[in-house]
Amino acid sequence: MPIIKDQKLVENEYVEVASEGTVPAAGSIIVGLQNFMKHKDLFLNREGNIGVRLDSSDDVSELTSDLGKLALIVLTFPKFADGRAYTQARKLRRSGFKGELRATGEVLRDQLFYMTRVGFNAFELQEGRDPENALEAFKDFSVTYQSSADDNRAIYNR
Repeated sequence: MPIIKDQKLVENEYVEVASEGTVPAAGSIIVGLQNFMKHKDLFLNREGNIGVRLDSSDDVSELTSDLGKLALIVLTFPKFADGRAYTQARKLRRSGFKGELRATGEVLRDQLFYMTRVGFNAFELQEGRDPENALEAFKDFSVTYQSSADDNRAIYNR
């Protein structure tokens, strides 16, 4: 299933690796935070990109020393009203994470614009959601007032 990345539809190149699953020798993979912390050397020394999936209750500071080594961090929205992943995204960008920051779970069209404001640049929509319609969300607003991860200048400083 395609994902939205940098406001375009692209194929998901990553394979999810279960905590007890076999790790492919090469290719782009996603592992859970606990699995990553337990087998960090294995994951960082293999061929291919590594992504880490965080639950909304996980502490992003556990990844601070490895942010430059990760190509992807996936943050989960267990419910659309649970905003903890917004905070996690903002903290990761403030800590210097430059890679792909992907939202997954209950990701709704009307939240996509706001998710980009805190630093998300990729979105994994649930089955049945129209990705073409979701792309239109990035055009909902033409001007922002506050500074944020996507533009650190407030409107009065532009």
